[in-house]
Amino acid sequence: MSKRDHVQVGKATNLHYGSGKGHHVHASHTGAGHRSGQAPGASHIIYANNASRRFSAAERAGRAEAFRARMNRPRRSPNMKALAVVLACVVVIAAVGGWYFCLRSVTVTVNGTEVSVRVGAPLSTVLEDNDQFGAVPGRLLSVGGNVLSQDGGNPSTVSRAGETLTPDEVEQTRVQEGDEFTVSNGTDAEEPSKEETVIMAPGIQKESGGAVQYVSQWGKAGKKRVKTGETSGETVDVEVLEEAQDMAVSSVNLSPEGGKYVALTFDDGPSKYTPQILEILEEKDAKATFFNLGAQAQGNPAGSKAIVDAGQELASHTMAHQNLPKADRETLRSEISNAASALKDASGKDVQMIRAPYGAFTDVEWARSGDLISCNVLWNIDTLDWERPGASAIEAAALKGVHNGSIILMHDGGGNREQTVEALPGIIDSLRAQGYELVTVSELMKLDGSIPEDVVNGTVSMPEDAALPEV
Repeated sequence: MSKRDHVQVGKATNLHYGSGKGHHVHASHTGAGHRSGQAPGASHIIYANNASRRFSAAERAGRAEAFRARMNRPRRSPNMKALAVVLACVVVIAAVGGWYFCLRSVTVTVNGTEVSVRVGAPLSTVLEDNDQFGAVPGRLLSVGGNVLSQDGGNPSTVSRAGETLTPDEVEQTRVQEGDEFTVSNGTDAEEPSKEETVIMAPGIQKESGGAVQYVSQWGKAGKKRVKTGETSGETVDVEVLEEAQDMAVSSVNLSPEGGKYVALTFDDGPSKYTPQILEILEEKDAKATFFNLGAQAQGNPAGSKAIVDAGQELASHTMAHQNLPKADRETLRSEISNAASALKDASGKDVQMIRAPYGAFTDVEWARSGDLISCNVLWNIDTLDWERPGASAIEAAALKGVHNGSIILMHDGGGNREQTVEALPGIIDSLRAQGYELVTVSELMKLDGSIPEDVVNGTVSMPEDAALPEV
């Protein structure tokens, strides 16, 4: 209190509150009696403005209770202060210890070498910080096995205790004291690819060595799954869902039954020599097969028709005598189909039997055009008459090595064939002298007995469920 604020306590208690500015309160109280007009024990407060108020018994009791509560409040002892200090120190020590425990270095072994790293560090981070410990990624390969990138494959391979960790496990692993890791080069990876189901074309199996070739089994398509690389664009097989059936081409030398038979054949007509040959055949009552060019038949349709009218066999030597293995698919098919149309127009006869120019008809030509023909007829004996070696030489060549089922090659077109015409009577007479009967190629095939009937008759049709190989 200031000098102007004071409390006087006595038998008669007087409380006086005041201020230097003239505001004061004076209270008086007597414990034993009262003044005139006051109840015993009452307090009388006189304010500076001469207003007065008496406290009720309840108010006095509440004020007394509050005073006693303040007086009875326990004081903080020195022991409590010490305990607080100790607890604070423990917290600090625990924090420092935890920080050390979480950030301390531990020793791990990588590829047999001890390495100090922070405990709990992500294994992936340890690998990155140490440049994968010398290990390099694998290569990125195309679906066909070609290298697209030297380092685009799988990352380094990591194993712990002999077990290889997946990339996810590498990311999730936290290193601990004593861990042992092996880090090796990454494996090659294949580029992303797209899979789909596609039709699988049949292949082709072709025999060789025989004079008569024909389809003995038609090909059938299958199904397979393939994948195409998103980067390389390469496509490779994944799985065969349904096996394809290959096209099979048989190649046989004919062996007629019931006698001795040979077939004379003439290429490159019709020409001016064709009527002379037809006349000789008629005189000798012999049969032959004529492989006409479509272009020649267009220019001389009467020549082709004369062959049929004479009871001889008409077959195709293609349209323009092209080397068929050098032709593309479209040209090849045109050479065959256009010749068939030209011969049909000239003679009125459907022709399926062909003799490929130069005898060149590989498995590719069969795959591309096998549905257009019944057979491809080669020869067993070549007279080389086109070289014009002389009639005697031609006759000798025709007879050399002749055997049952021989197909003998000569020409009625493509140049001067006077020597061929001259040699023909002697050839026929000599063959007959050896017991041979001269027949057409179709008759020779029929006499063999092993050739399918539709091939013999020239009525081959590819089945609806069959498919040609894709080459």
